[in-house]
Amino acid sequence: MSGNATYRHTQAAVLSICAVDAPVVVTSHEMDQRLSTTYERVGLKPGMLARLAGIHERRWWPEGVSFTEGAATAGGKALAEAGIDASRVGLMVNTSVSREHLEPSMAVQIHHALGMPTSCLNFDLANACLGFVNGMQLAATMIDSGQIDYALVVNGESSRHTQEVTLDRLSRPDATADDVLSQFATLTLGSGAAAMVLGRADLHPQGHRIVGGIARAGTEHHDLCVGDLEWMRTDTRGLLEAGIALSRVAWQDARAEFDWSDMDRYIAHQISQVHVRAMCDALDIPAERLPLTFPTRGNMGPAAVAFTLAMEAESLVAGDRVLMMGVGSGLNVSCLEIAW
Repeated sequence: MSGNATYRHTQAAVLSICAVDAPVVVTSHEMDQRLSTTYERVGLKPGMLARLAGIHERRWWPEGVSFTEGAATAGGKALAEAGIDASRVGLMVNTSVSREHLEPSMAVQIHHALGMPTSCLNFDLANACLGFVNGMQLAATMIDSGQIDYALVVNGESSRHTQEVTLDRLSRPDATADDVLSQFATLTLGSGAAAMVLGRADLHPQGHRIVGGIARAGTEHHDLCVGDLEWMRTDTRGLLEAGIALSRVAWQDARAEFDWSDMDRYIAHQISQVHVRAMCDALDIPAERLPLTFPTRGNMGPAAVAFTLAMEAESLVAGDRVLMMGVGSGLNVSCLEIAW
């Protein structure tokens, strides 16, 4: 039974979606070179990041540049593109996994940088790689209820520090093959930023209506991927298998309310080529309708879905049906339909 896992929105629309690239390109070959001694010593072959994950490069922010600056830049672009002044925004939610400290929220830095009004509710909303989609769900609900007219959802991610300390740790003479494999997913991460402006559909008939979606939880799998700024371990196979199984359950349950078998575009969270192929096979999704950003950006966490949608926005036309979808560590699954 669906319970409250399946939902529909009535009044919310996407007015703009923007992406910002982190400027420093770091190739998988460079990472292989840093780990070459460890690979040779423990009997692993270089090239796993490109060969297995399909990730050839990812991005880093420059030294001294915070991911919040990227998020604020994306937010400013999204507001300008939507033609909405910051003073009219009633909610700004930061959905980043990245953190510089526990308190205060990262949202307050972005709120200040954008010159948001004191009346604008702002906070962090974190849910692993589903944060941006969850931020959209919350913003759309507040618009539907009449509490706000406009919302800004932002995200900025930085993988630089975590990857640098992981590369240093795996380069030590006591690093084992198991260490490399359990921390392999850390090296697939990437940096970037994205932002979206949502508003009332009756005030903006040119906007892209948020139709609704589904959410499913499989929290018995909460220990498959655990990390912080210094260290992350991942049961890659376990995470893939549990995520696919939970996605199948959500997909099947959604059929009573939605028909997602023939969408014009599937905007999926970007992890690796193994994950994308498995997801397409499990849900019978045409691979050519699922655009890829991970080969050159890596896994940007919750920024990935929004970033990919921003990359596709110019090729979408009125009437296209778009499905945002992803699996977040924990585990949680969410799908959200947009009528372009």
